[in-house]
Amino acid sequence: MDKVVVIGGAGFMGSHAADELSKQGYDVTIFDQCESPWVNKDQKSIIGDIMDREAVQAAVKGSRYIYHYAGIADISEASVSPYDTINSNVMGTTIALEAAVKEKVERFVYASSMYVYSPYGSFYRASKQAAETVIEAYNQKFKLDYTLLRYGSLYGPRAQNWNGLKRFLSQIVKEGRLDYFGTGKERREYIHVFDAARLSVDILDVEHRNEAITVTGSQILNSSELIDMMFEIAGCERNVTFHNNKVVGDHYIVTPYRYVPQKGKKLVPDEFVDVGEGILDLIGEIHTENQD
Repeated sequence: MDKVVVIGGAGFMGSHAADELSKQGYDVTIFDQCESPWVNKDQKSIIGDIMDREAVQAAVKGSRYIYHYAGIADISEASVSPYDTINSNVMGTTIALEAAVKEKVERFVYASSMYVYSPYGSFYRASKQAAETVIEAYNQKFKLDYTLLRYGSLYGPRAQNWNGLKRFLSQIVKEGRLDYFGTGKERREYIHVFDAARLSVDILDVEHRNEAITVTGSQILNSSELIDMMFEIAGCERNVTFHNNKVVGDHYIVTPYRYVPQKGKKLVPDEFVDVGEGILDLIGEIHTENQD
């Protein structure tokens, strides 16, 4: 059984990728700074810091593949913490790459973002662009194969409180209203985390070696349409205030495609979780959290 280490496997996307890897028969080890609340009996958990070179080296020993999800992923946090963001997202990735080279890992899979195409995203985007460049350099110098996964707008169970759709739904469920900082015209290609996890394992095929893959959904909604759907599914009368003059400048509005890094392929699932169904499940999770 092939060993796979999921660095940052206690987080939102990382934990679901770890579960999908286990489902497909891989021997999964989760490496994160805290114990994953979702680790299952088929997985091993190692608590450690991505900045600890010796700990990372020990964790990836004997691995065929490494999935790297660790780092700062909240754009708001990144915009006010440039040093920590660059240190964690770029130097942390470099430490993982060093370990991958020493262990002769077959593929280094990196969780990047659609924001690499964009001038938006502040230090989060800059750190992802820089990390991709470093990964490409390791490939050129050490022949370390990689796949870059540029995720779009993810949503679903286990999402952090700052996750866009989770944040919107939480306020609707708890307060029966929504403060939206934008115009309602913003467009996103939403993809459920279950679908993203399956695609994140499918890319281990040889055809996706040394490629950048855009992982997004096929359901494109503008914010106003999404808000209507959320209120309807939550069973609440639409009550939204658009704060147009307070649009967060770090987020793109319609499309991130301004800056062009390495050319990437786009993968969307043939079968996928419908946005409405996903929203309904997420409302259930929020109600459960409120009862705890």
